[in-house]
Amino acid sequence: MLLFLAVVLGLVLRGMTPEDRARLGRLVLAAVRFGRDAVTKAPAGCEAFQEALRARTRWTLVTPALVGAQVTIFIFMLVGGAGFADPHTLVDWGGSIGPKTTNGEWWRLATATFVHWGLLHVFVEVAALLQAGLLTERLVGPLAFAVVYTASGLLAGLWGLSAHPVSVSAGAAGAVFGVYGLLLALLVWGLVQRSPLTIPLAALKRLWPGAVMFTLYNMVSEGIVSESMQAGLVVGFVCGMVMAVRVSVHKPPARRVCAALAATMAIVVVSAAPLRGLADVTGEVALVTEAEERTAGAYDAAVERFKVGRLTAEALAQIADHVVSEMQLLQTRLASLDHVPMEHEPMLAAASEYLRLREESWRLRAKGLRAGHMRTLQQAEGAESAALAALRRTAATSRQ
Repeated sequence: MLLFLAVVLGLVLRGMTPEDRARLGRLVLAAVRFGRDAVTKAPAGCEAFQEALRARTRWTLVTPALVGAQVTIFIFMLVGGAGFADPHTLVDWGGSIGPKTTNGEWWRLATATFVHWGLLHVFVEVAALLQAGLLTERLVGPLAFAVVYTASGLLAGLWGLSAHPVSVSAGAAGAVFGVYGLLLALLVWGLVQRSPLTIPLAALKRLWPGAVMFTLYNMVSEGIVSESMQAGLVVGFVCGMVMAVRVSVHKPPARRVCAALAATMAIVVVSAAPLRGLADVTGEVALVTEAEERTAGAYDAAVERFKVGRLTAEALAQIADHVVSEMQLLQTRLASLDHVPMEHEPMLAAASEYLRLREESWRLRAKGLRAGHMRTLQQAEGAESAALAALRRTAATSRQ
């Protein structure tokens, strides 16, 4: 698609006159300047406020770095041909999902905030972060801003993980809502402690279009009041109220920011403890499906050798005995699974039913082959049909 667009753009430019190309260049440059000014230029009546912001924090470091990282990763995914609608692709790029995250891959809570479902997703979150982040980072400083952003993202990810353990989590919605929570806290302190750094109404008016677009997008995609919205706003607001005391006088001191960071990490550890070791039912079911394909294929090949007299009935029965042992081992594995997510209980039940029926079918087949009883072999066929039906139910529940 990118190559196609580049070719089309090249053909269009080639067909234009030099004057038209110059005019188009001026329009593009004007659009870039307009976008830059919309983000960086002080609104009318806010010049003194902007000067006070720059005097407090000359350079914003964290917000541009976060935006740059999110856009860069999205571009890499795009160039790499990532299927943004495919949950497996998002997990491969660092998205969070219960069975992986809670089994030693807790880093996914952080990396998931840099992975997005598509162009609109990344655009909405980057626009909201850029608008609110540049303002709040200048008020509280890069260190405090980074702590609030990180705390909101991690705790929102944990909250979402506990509510939807088998759903893939991606995006920085929780962290961005945390920035808005911090902004609310700064507004409260600004009303209590008036100063040149009190956020004026004109500056807030610039933020509302991005905030409304971001909120509506999350309401449509995640629900009216999502876990990321609740956790992000609460964490950001609480951190802001604790760290930004006397923010009109000075930025939050490093000691208070470090204390907030330590408290956040303690809460993350305590909150994560009950979620540890969620069973990877999907992975176990994949092993069951692989075993069915492998054992059935091997037995069918053996039957072909039996038909031409290259294999005895006893040898076929021994192959069936071996499969019975494998089915028993798989049943033991499934029975030993602990901390199974509620959403995967139907899939686990269907897989267990398949293994029980499949073991019975292989046992009857071995018995019928040794005794030469056609009726027993017919019973084996019936048990096999019931087992394969249970396996199809297992696959259906895994896709829900």
